[in-house]
Amino acid sequence: MLYSELADIFDRLESTGSRLEMTTILADFIRGVDRSELRKIIYLAQGKLHPDFIAKELGMADRLVLKAISFTSGTSESVAEELWVKTGDPGEVAEKLISKKKQMTLFAEELTVDRVYKGLTAIQDAEGKDSQDKKMKLLANMLHDSGPVEARYLCRIVTGRMRVGAGDMTILDALAEAFATKEDRPAIERAFNITCDIGFVAETIANGGMGAIENIHVTIGNPIKVMLAERLPSVSEVVAKMGGKCAIEYKYDGIRVQAHIGKDSVKLYSRRLEDLTSNFPDIAEALRERCKFGEAIIEGECVAVDPETGFMLPFQAVTHRRKKHGMDEAVKEVSVRIFMFDILYRDGQDMTYVPYLERRSELESTFEIGDKVQMTTMRLVNSPEEGEDFFASAIAARCEGIMAKSVAPESIYRAGSRGFLWIKYKKDYQQALTDSFDLSVVGAFYGMGKRAGKYGALLMAAFNEDTGRFETVCKLGTGFDDAFLDSMPELLNAGLSESKPKMVDAEMVPDVWFDPTVVLEVVAAEITLSPIHTAAKGVLKEDAGLGIRFPRFTGRVRDDKSPEQCTTVGEIIEMYEMQAHDSDGLSE
Repeated sequence: MLYSELADIFDRLESTGSRLEMTTILADFIRGVDRSELRKIIYLAQGKLHPDFIAKELGMADRLVLKAISFTSGTSESVAEELWVKTGDPGEVAEKLISKKKQMTLFAEELTVDRVYKGLTAIQDAEGKDSQDKKMKLLANMLHDSGPVEARYLCRIVTGRMRVGAGDMTILDALAEAFATKEDRPAIERAFNITCDIGFVAETIANGGMGAIENIHVTIGNPIKVMLAERLPSVSEVVAKMGGKCAIEYKYDGIRVQAHIGKDSVKLYSRRLEDLTSNFPDIAEALRERCKFGEAIIEGECVAVDPETGFMLPFQAVTHRRKKHGMDEAVKEVSVRIFMFDILYRDGQDMTYVPYLERRSELESTFEIGDKVQMTTMRLVNSPEEGEDFFASAIAARCEGIMAKSVAPESIYRAGSRGFLWIKYKKDYQQALTDSFDLSVVGAFYGMGKRAGKYGALLMAAFNEDTGRFETVCKLGTGFDDAFLDSMPELLNAGLSESKPKMVDAEMVPDVWFDPTVVLEVVAAEITLSPIHTAAKGVLKEDAGLGIRFPRFTGRVRDDKSPEQCTTVGEIIEMYEMQAHDSDGLSE
C-alpha cells in the first residue's frame, strides 16, 4: 500500500470530531487493506511502531526534525524554526515547506507503508556517536519522497504527537464494525486487555475472525491491563455492598507492579506498561528465586521499608527507585519489598477466570514467602465492625487504607475493568472529599507577580471512557513550590499544541494548550456543578458540568499512569453523588 493512502485516512480522521464517524472511516479502510500490513497500519495510526510495553522510542527532538525538513525542502533552518515557533507543530512545518518544493516529485521513489515502517524502525534503532545524524538523514530520505500530507504525519510520528484521535477504544470499535458485530465488542476488548497489543488483536481478528480472538490467552511477556476498584464512603457500605462478607487486604502506599516470571528471566511492568525491571532488580531476582513453578504472572505492590525496623516508609521513599540515573545507588539506599496480592497465570493456566479466594490460595502456594517477597495482609470479615477493626489495623501499619474484594463465585479477575468486585477505602475518605484525583494537564496559564514568565496555573481534565476525550474539571494554581514551577516547561512542553487538541473537550481557554501526556495528583475540598467545566456536561444538570473546588497539587507526578488511566468522568460523577453537596451550587 502506498503511504499516501494511509496519510489521507489520517487526514480524514483528524478532520472530524465525531468518534462514530472516526470509527466508520477506520472500519471501512481496514476492511480493505492487505492483511499482512494491517498490524503496521494500526500501530502507525497511533504514532507507534509496536505495543506500549516494548520500551523503544524513535527519539527525535523537534529541532532535529526541523533540520531534516530544512535539508529536504532546501529551506534555511531559520525559516523552518520560525514556522515552528508560530505553529508548535513540526508536521505542519513539513507540510508547508515541502508543498513549495514540488519539483522534488520528479525524482521521488515510491513511498509505501512497508518502506515507511522500515525507515522509522531504522530511526528507532540508530545508535552510536553518529546516531542523530543517521536519524536525520533517514527521515530526510522519506520526506524527499513524500507529498505534503504524508510529510505532516511522518514528522508527527517521529515526534510522538500524532493527533488523529485513533485511541484504543476507537480502534476496537472499528475492528468490531469491520470484522465482527457490536455484540462481539466485549470479547475483542478482553483480547486487548490481556495482551496490551492492539496490532496483534487487529491482525488476529482480520485473519481468523472471532474464533481466533476467543483463542487468545494470557501469556508471559504480554502485560495484562490491571483490574481496578470502585470506591464507597464508609467501611459499613463497603461490607454491605459485598453482601455482608468479603476479604479485606491492606492497601499499601507503593508502586503497583505486574511481574512476568519466566524460567530464566523476570520482567516487571508498571500499570502504564513501563518496564520497571531495572528499577527493582532485587525484587525481580527474589521473585525468580522464590517461585516454585516455571512461569507465573503475579501482581504486587513494591513498598519501601526501613531495613532495621521493617516499618513501611511513605510513597516518596520508593519513588527514588524511579530514577533514570544512579540506580545502583538507589537500590542500595532504598530497601524494597513486594507485597503480592494476585496471580493471573501459572505454567500454562490462565487464572483470571478463577475466583478470588482460590487465586489467593494458589498465589501463596506458588512462592516461598519471606524476606523481600511477602503476601499482602488479608482477613475475611463478616460484619462492618470487623471491617472497621481491620481498617484501623491497616492505618496503624502505615498503609493508606484497605481494599475489599468479593469472595463470591463470580469474583474473577476482570482485566482492564473497574467494578464492585473490588472496593477501595482510604483514610482520606474520612475527610470532606473522598479520595484524590489523578488528572491530565491539557493547558497552562501564564503567571503574574512572582510567577511572571512562568506557567502559573494549569487546566486539568478527567478522561471520559465513553467518548475517549479529556474533559476539564479545574484550574490548578496551588500546591506548586518554586522547584516545580521552574520544572514545568521541561515536564510539559513536549506536549505543546498550537491549538486545542481534538481529544480535549474544554470551554475554558488557556494561554497554552497541551496534548494530554502528563498526569498530576490533585486534592480538593469538594465537587460541585460548574457552568465552565465540561466533565459530565449535561449529565446531572442541563448546561452544567462538574468541577472541583479549591484544588491543590499534592506534589506527586503520576508518571506511573498514562493519561487514559487518570481519574475518569464516571468516577467523578460517583464521588459527587457520594459527598454531601448543595445540588444547586455552581462553581468555576
